[in-house]
Amino acid sequence: MTAVRSAPPRRTPRRRAPAGLPFLNRELSWLDFNERVLHEARDTRTPLLERAKFLAIFASNLDEFFMIRVSGLREQAATRPTRLSSDGMTPAEQLAEIRTRAQAAVAEHSRIFADVRAALAAEGVRIVDHADVPEHHEELRRRFEEEIFPVLTPLAVDPAHPFPYISTLTLSLAIGVRDPETGDRRFARVKVPPSLPRLLPVGDGEWVTVEQVIAANLDMLFPGMEVEEAHLFRVTRDADFEIEEDEAADLLEAIEAELRRRRFGEAVRLEVERAMPATTRRTLLHGIGLGDESCFEVDGMLDLTALWTLHGLDRPDLKDPAWVPVVPRRLAPEDDDEPADVFAAIRGGDILVHHPYESFPATVGRFLEQAVDDPDVLAIKQTLYRTSGDSAIVRDLIRAAEAGKQVVVMVEIKARFDEENNIIWARRLEQAGAHVVYGIVGLKTHSKTLLVVRREGGTLRRYVHVGTGNYNPKTARLYVDLGLFTARPEIAADATDLFNFLTGLSRQREYRRLLVAPVSLRQRLTQLIEREIAHAEAGRPARIVMKMNSIVDPALIDLLYRASTAGVEVDLIVRGTCSLIPGRPGTSERIRVRSVIGEFLEHSRIFTFLNGGQHEWYIGSADVMERNLDRRVEAVVPVEDLEARLRLAEILETMLHDDRRSWQLASDGRWRRTEEIEGREGTIDTFARLKRLALWSVEDEEPEPLVGETAAGRGSMDPRA
Repeated sequence: MTAVRSAPPRRTPRRRAPAGLPFLNRELSWLDFNERVLHEARDTRTPLLERAKFLAIFASNLDEFFMIRVSGLREQAATRPTRLSSDGMTPAEQLAEIRTRAQAAVAEHSRIFADVRAALAAEGVRIVDHADVPEHHEELRRRFEEEIFPVLTPLAVDPAHPFPYISTLTLSLAIGVRDPETGDRRFARVKVPPSLPRLLPVGDGEWVTVEQVIAANLDMLFPGMEVEEAHLFRVTRDADFEIEEDEAADLLEAIEAELRRRRFGEAVRLEVERAMPATTRRTLLHGIGLGDESCFEVDGMLDLTALWTLHGLDRPDLKDPAWVPVVPRRLAPEDDDEPADVFAAIRGGDILVHHPYESFPATVGRFLEQAVDDPDVLAIKQTLYRTSGDSAIVRDLIRAAEAGKQVVVMVEIKARFDEENNIIWARRLEQAGAHVVYGIVGLKTHSKTLLVVRREGGTLRRYVHVGTGNYNPKTARLYVDLGLFTARPEIAADATDLFNFLTGLSRQREYRRLLVAPVSLRQRLTQLIEREIAHAEAGRPARIVMKMNSIVDPALIDLLYRASTAGVEVDLIVRGTCSLIPGRPGTSERIRVRSVIGEFLEHSRIFTFLNGGQHEWYIGSADVMERNLDRRVEAVVPVEDLEARLRLAEILETMLHDDRRSWQLASDGRWRRTEEIEGREGTIDTFARLKRLALWSVEDEEPEPLVGETAAGRGSMDPRA
């Protein structure tokens, strides 16, 4: 059974930035974040293949930025040119500044790659030029004939052949040939098929790019012609699309149609080799419909996402030590021959899990697996935003449906770049008999919630998992996320109401304990901040600590500014985009902002409020952004278990004391490394310490105290205080 739900008929007005308050530009702040990622590739303390990984991540991030954010600004510049951002910039001004900043970052990216490439070569991992390995030319030509030539299609450009369509993010060669009989010069394009491996092994530890092999054998593609030039280029296209959901008769069909159209989005960026002649560059720009301002010159190799291939090499000496996630003591099986009883463990009290420090398969995976195999489990309900289609999560849900259990899966088919995958495996779930709901019109379902209903004696008990990250076993090894298992009746009742809202015709307006967007989350966060303001004004200690991926919502930023001026101490840990400016006298002098970038991708959201000594703690799926608060279904859960609160306090204190991986945002809007500020090499690495904490937790050891200043004067986060 499929369904597309309609949201309640409510429209949230755009919240504009209050006049006169300081805000950082969202897009430029994102570029700051990606430059912090790039620093990990620059830092020579990072193992070489990890540096290559960060070069690949930077490149992939920048691709998405142009496909989504720059394309959106270009549309605004064409349709709403006078619209101002929160910091007072027009779309055209933002695009100009983005170009300047992106050009500089791309140049630095190429420079760092040259350093990493040379260092890798010294370690026996070499990306070599085709011209420099003549001893391999015969073998490469044979491989070209057998494996590459048959899938290539040269496309000429002349009056009879219009400029070909260049698909997004694919590499192409711009070819200049001359007819020796007539002397005429012609232009052609050869696409480098993405189905081919980008790096081809030659010799021991040596690699050559596939485009260089193609360029060296163009005589086979253009027999009888003289090849005068061959230069690599790459086009990025608009990948953001909007569905008129209220008008779509079938949302699923509408998204499938948009997916087909995405390939033909408007071009937004052209990347070329620096050596490409100006005439060839003009031909490309004219053919794809871009101006000079959208052309980016690259020194060296285009599209460094190919470096993921090198990161996959079996060279542990060039990588971070492999981390094996631990199994929490309460979820560890008592007998090696018997799996853990997760239900019994949850009945003993709430359990907080922390990935990838703790195993996802042994916690969330085991919870779902046990629910599938337990004959007393009657129903399983789960939200899925992004997951790997071949994962145990999907297989277990299919098994449950085939076994006759009530399986309800809310699949968000509007999850950007995962739409096609989500549709494919959602249909498989549907074929197995699961009740699949494909979305709510007007909202994205971003919450991470899993509900299991179990018969226990003569009653039903509900078990719930609420998390900060996707139910994806693959990304759970790379992303840092939290999850809370609970059987608390009020949370369970709220989860039931949430799923009824997602699948039925409910217009749920109140929840007992969960904070749910777009219903109550913004309102409750506002109340929590205002309560800290009241404590400060009454002379009581007041403190807010919020960890998130992004903070750009003008209304809540304004409220945090008010909190600062009232005397509330505010610490923000923001991985990515931050529009708030800290440390401004009279506005934000009590606000501190830091970012931690390193081995894993920080993705969890934690909010804590001192509340006059009666701490409140929350984790959930929402960032402090308009889209999360007003246009998505999000779930944020209160954490009340003392042990869980202690662990959250340890996480936040670790990140606030980090002086190795952290950055701090200054009142001038610039990010600086804590090491640079303190003038010494850092000793507290968030990722290393949290690994040790995970190991100590299963070995029953007390964690070592943090080195350095305590948070005295800001209000202790210790939930025992």
